[in-house]
Order: sequence, then C-alpha cells, then structure tokens
Amino acid sequence: MQHDVVIVGGAFAGLAAATYLARARRRVCVIDAGQPRNRFAPASHGFLGSDGSEPSSILARARAQLAGYPGVTFIEGEASEATVRGDGFAVSLAGGEEIAARKAILAFGLRDELQPIPGLQERWGRTVLHCPYCHGFEFSDRRLGVLFRTPLSVHQACLVAEWGPTTLFLNGAALAPGDAERLARHGVTVEPGRVARLLGEGSALSGAEFEDGRVAELAALYVAPQSCLASPIAERLGVAIDDGPAGPIIRTDADKMTSVPGLYAAGDIARAPHSVSWAVADGVTAGTSLHRALVFGG
Repeated sequence: MQHDVVIVGGAFAGLAAATYLARARRRVCVIDAGQPRNRFAPASHGFLGSDGSEPSSILARARAQLAGYPGVTFIEGEASEATVRGDGFAVSLAGGEEIAARKAILAFGLRDELQPIPGLQERWGRTVLHCPYCHGFEFSDRRLGVLFRTPLSVHQACLVAEWGPTTLFLNGAALAPGDAERLARHGVTVEPGRVARLLGEGSALSGAEFEDGRVAELAALYVAPQSCLASPIAERLGVAIDDGPAGPIIRTDADKMTSVPGLYAAGDIARAPHSVSWAVADGVTAGTSLHRALVFGG
C-alpha cells in the first residue's frame, strides 16, 4: 500500500482527521477538490479561537501546519472512483492516478440545492443563511425571514425568532394542524404569499417581493436547502446511507466507521446538524478510531 490512510476531502473534517493521524506518524494522503461547503460565507462563527475568521483562512492555516508533518501528501484534485481492493482501498483521480491505502476516510462534504427564487443563490452564505447559531448574532433584532420548504421549517422559524422579529414565508405551502398556534407562541408572523424575488444591492438583502407586488422588509432570510452528497464514491463503495432531515447521511457507528469495514466518514456527510466545530470533532473521532484499528486490528 502507498499509504496507511487516504482521506477524500480536505476541509475541516478531513484536515482534523489527517492531523491526528499525522501526529500518530502514519502515512496520510489527502485528496481535495477545493470546494468546501462554506466557501460562500465570508466568516465562520462559533469555532473556538477562530470566531469571525474567513473559512478559507482557517483551512489554509490548517493545511500549512499539517504539511509540516512527514508522511503527509496533498493532492489537489477530484476523486472520481473508489473501490475496496483486498485488505484496503483504491481511490482513482479524475486524471487517472490511483491512490492505494490500507484504510480510508470520506470527508468530501455536501452540496446544497436552493429553491429557484431569483436572488437566492447569489446571497447564499451572506444574507441567505441556514444556521442561526453560525450566522444569527450579526443580524440581531433586525427583520428576519424563514422560507418554508419542509414541515421542519416551522421549527426553524421558532428557533430563528430568538434572534429577532421573524416571519415564516409559506411560499404557497400550507401549515399542518397546530403549527399556527406553535408559531404564535414564539411570536412568528406567517406570510402565505409566494416569493417572486429577493431585493437588495449586491449580496445585501433589503426585502422579499411577492408575486402580487407586495414587499416585506428583510435583513436576512433563513432557508433549509436540500442537500446531496458532493461525491458519488460513497454509493459506489456500497456504504449504508440514511435519509436525514435535509438529505442523505452516511451511516456510521460511534467510531465514525461506515457499514464498510475499514472505511470511515466524517463531517456533514455523516451527521446532522452541521457546523465547523462538529466537523472538526468528528474528524478527530474518525482519525483516532482509525489509528486504533491500524494498531490493534479491525
């Protein structure tokens, strides 16, 4: 085998796993396509010691520190195929190169699919947001909105209301029995109209315009995007995948090992909910668990 471990995905979960494995003096190869999920956000919040830092800056520091360890290889590229081969794994790159390793970690992240409303995509990560814990404080006490997509959007609206006056935009959907009373208890206003487009200069948000021409003032809009795995190689490796609240989740045990022996998964693809802190923690769990498997077998 060329390496002890190959890690597909070099963002927060992948780099955390690689760092712990490198410190255990293992040969680690990290393959990264350079498309972290939070690349649209200008700042990452809530990550201890780096609150408010640009996500790309955090990752750059982590890569520079990891590169100081012997036995670590970085490959900038996309993993196009992966197979179980004997007692290990083989990962093929789009350019044809093949990486062999005794064990593997999947940490390639998710891809978010937003509703087709004009103005939504270009504001994603800036004023169109998902997590109020990550991006709520900056919009405190301003007019906030939640765009309905699934019944869980009611829960999201009740939570977002902790940060400011909140409106749930049903966008033509209907509430389930009891939802109106629940929303009222949390002070959430309900708007049944369909959103035609978002308004504002650049990535700033000033309001939502409805199909009937009315405009609701807004500083931030929270959405729950449909998410999908950013790479097909998990399915090709035959891992068990469950349906999560916002999309697929790779099934793992407490050690972050998937249903395929010797194959681990960490980060947003293997948990819900999501944050940088959770991704790093799960990467540490995957890395240390995998190392113990290398030492003791399993």
